[in-house]
Amino acid sequence: MTTPTLLAIDQGTTSSRAILFSKDGDIVALRQKELTLHYPHKGWVEQDPNDIWNDTLWACQAVLKDAQNVAAIGITNQRETTILWDRKTGQPVYNAIVWQDRRTADFCATLKEGDHEAMIRERTGLLLDPYFSASKIDWILSNVEGARAKAEAGDLAFGTVDTWLLWNLTGGKIHATDATNAGRTMLYNIRTQEWDDELLKLFNIPRSLLPDVKDNVADFDKTASGLFDHEIQIGGMAGDQQAALIGQACFEENMVKSTYGTGCFALMNIGTTFRESKNRLLTTPAYCLNGEMNYAIEGSIFVAGAAVQWLRDGLGLFKDAAESEGIATAVHDNNGVYFVPAFTGLGAPYWNPHARASITGLTRESNAAHITRAALEAQAYQTLDLMEAMKADTNHDPDIIRADGGLTANRFVCQFIADMLDKPVEIPKITETTALGAAYLAGLQTGVYNELDEITQSWQCAQRYTPQMAPDSRKELYDGWKHAVNRLLT
Repeated sequence: MTTPTLLAIDQGTTSSRAILFSKDGDIVALRQKELTLHYPHKGWVEQDPNDIWNDTLWACQAVLKDAQNVAAIGITNQRETTILWDRKTGQPVYNAIVWQDRRTADFCATLKEGDHEAMIRERTGLLLDPYFSASKIDWILSNVEGARAKAEAGDLAFGTVDTWLLWNLTGGKIHATDATNAGRTMLYNIRTQEWDDELLKLFNIPRSLLPDVKDNVADFDKTASGLFDHEIQIGGMAGDQQAALIGQACFEENMVKSTYGTGCFALMNIGTTFRESKNRLLTTPAYCLNGEMNYAIEGSIFVAGAAVQWLRDGLGLFKDAAESEGIATAVHDNNGVYFVPAFTGLGAPYWNPHARASITGLTRESNAAHITRAALEAQAYQTLDLMEAMKADTNHDPDIIRADGGLTANRFVCQFIADMLDKPVEIPKITETTALGAAYLAGLQTGVYNELDEITQSWQCAQRYTPQMAPDSRKELYDGWKHAVNRLLT
């Protein structure tokens, strides 16, 4: 018998991927397809749900073509993105409304003015923001003809991307999600671990829309016949940032991982006791195993790598994102230029959905290199904002940050993060930590792994960046960043 392999589905904001891992966490095969984002109006961001499914299916079939002894599938996904579909036909009633979408900002502001945010925070750990799924569901029900009547009749299903993929993978048999994705809908009480009737009433959402909620390691059934050469067990599921936490083996309290993809998301494991953030961060499920919930404090930044994409595609400053490192290091400093990449509002700890991106400090001697450098530096400043809030929340300053995501291939970014945080940044040997986390979960369900310690022991550091910046320089740079942000907020 050959050594078992694990298939991870990693459905992200900009691409759908399938990665086959060995038991040791090495990549055996990978297929990826870019996913189109649609912007029908200012502040609106959508995707075609059928593209999400078809691209994912293509990637899985391509990876599995020559695969042997696939033990299980794990699913990880862009969180909060909202899809509603007809239970009978399986067809979406509207495009997927992406997590970045801001169309419900006014609705959320109205609820906030009605003093509902405290109750929402106490039950969900979340802030009242269009980022989360609840207001997106309400928008579809209120604006798509016939949708609310169908929902009230029990004919529609809601899901975040994980649920949509699971529905299709099982041929419409299973309508389920996991605790980490449910915890991002703003409808799930993460203390009692159940859908909350008062929140459903507040957002005018019928309970019949909602999926069952399972642990992150669970029997999610098998793939429908005909999709692949044989039926495969689906054994694990987690939202992308929680999957990265698992892939980084951050199982001890106060361990922190920070992922630099389309956005930047830092999570600190805080253990099994719920603690509400007092510094405008989120409390969120980290993972739920054997019915026991572990929580995390999360800082969510909406734009990280997307800023580099904008410089490439929007301004045409370079043809390949990898070129940004050389361009940024061609100048000695930012020359007073700061880039606040609030293209879809500001996330933690500011939470201003109406803020928009700005580049400040431009002078006649400013050039493309200064702007590029400012975009890369912004990732460190944003991370420091989160770390300062986490420290205030937990009275703990982590010794090390475990970082992952596409931007960690940029050595300038990693070194600047270490310099601004004044602590080492470690990059793992296996950088596909989000997909790896999903594979680990599936492996735990099917016995490929027996316990979390096996995952912990397999984690290896590939590169470590240590701080090299003088304290005075760090303070001066960060003061400049805070001034640039404050200009957006006043």
